[in-house]
Amino acid sequence: MKTLKQILILGTIQFLGCFLAMSQTSSKPVKVSHAEPIFQDLVRDLGARKGEKEFNIGADFSNTKNYRENGYLAEYEFAPINRLGLEVETDFSFFSPKNGTAKEQIPGNRLDGIRFSAQYSFFVSEKAKTSLAIGYTQVLEFNDFKNYGKGKFITGLTYSPFFVAAKRWGSSIHTLVYTYPAIQHEFGENGTSVDWEINSSVMYTLPNTSHFIGVEVNKEISHGKMAVTLRPQVKIKLDSHFAVGVVT
Repeated sequence: MKTLKQILILGTIQFLGCFLAMSQTSSKPVKVSHAEPIFQDLVRDLGARKGEKEFNIGADFSNTKNYRENGYLAEYEFAPINRLGLEVETDFSFFSPKNGTAKEQIPGNRLDGIRFSAQYSFFVSEKAKTSLAIGYTQVLEFNDFKNYGKGKFITGLTYSPFFVAAKRWGSSIHTLVYTYPAIQHEFGENGTSVDWEINSSVMYTLPNTSHFIGVEVNKEISHGKMAVTLRPQVKIKLDSHFAVGVVT
């Protein structure tokens, strides 16, 4: 027969065990693993947990008839609280002429913009393997380097509220939709223009790894016309801290 002292001790231990279990659960809310597209990447993982952070650098190389464009970006994203992700990103573009094109006839080198974004995952279901999020991106657009001091330093603003829906099918198939309006306000012009982006992706995660292959379908609606770009991609997770992705 247990004495009163033994019962109290057992009760205390059980209470502490229950309390610790609740604390661990509350400190790490449910999070569904989704394969995030590389080109139109998210502010932070859906269902972000407090303390998560990530630093990304990227490069983009493209050719036109008259010039080559090299683009570079750096971004830092972090989660100050559960489910909320914040991000700051800088984008640069550098141009070089080709086929005898005069340097004055190509775009000027510039800091394209600085992006500030916030994303909140308002629905995360482990049972349905589904996550939903809303967010907002504010972009400051800048003048060409050569025009600094000759005109406006900041040339315009872009406002973009967005919505994200992602679902994992089984253990390896991931689908995601990321859509938003890009409301552009160019300084010195009356009114604003609105373009729409509807981006969808399908990814396949290799079994028992974090590597994936897939494709993004980026759709832009501007002035009543739609342009569609397919972006096949692959991402290799080198270890728990580093990953490399390639998009074409």
